[in-house]
Amino acid sequence: MEIINTSKGIGGQLTEFRKLVSDSRSITFIGTVGFCTPFAELMAFVLRGTDKKIVFLPDLRSDEARMIVHSSHGMQLGEKADPSADTVVLLGGLAMPKIGVEPENMKDLVDALLKDAEKKLIIGVCFQSMLINCNWPDHIDFDYIIDADMTNEVKKV
Repeated sequence: MEIINTSKGIGGQLTEFRKLVSDSRSITFIGTVGFCTPFAELMAFVLRGTDKKIVFLPDLRSDEARMIVHSSHGMQLGEKADPSADTVVLLGGLAMPKIGVEPENMKDLVDALLKDAEKKLIIGVCFQSMLINCNWPDHIDFDYIIDADMTNEVKKV
């Protein structure tokens, strides 16, 4: 894997994501319920005001896909939606062993979601190399992986 750009913080992550999906028309985020949902909503926030169709799909349950819509409270899940897309974003929580999603099953889902797209894009977004360390690139043909590291400091004042 070749590093093509480096940035810092959440702002850097969001900027890099927005650049990667600039030509996308429909984006489906796939992630775990609860843990990944807010990250999908956060990443979708940088796309508000565009005409892109944005969907969140929990785990492998394509029948539970929902639109991500802009509201007065930010980005939120909306009505049920068709998850077919030209861009699929896999969130790193899926690769955590305790979640139980097998990359082979995810590849089948991703292939089905992208089957009618002329131009296809697969992006992974994770923290601390989760997708890489769990060998998901061995099963899924990612175009890009946005890999972030997070350092936390709790300070007593």
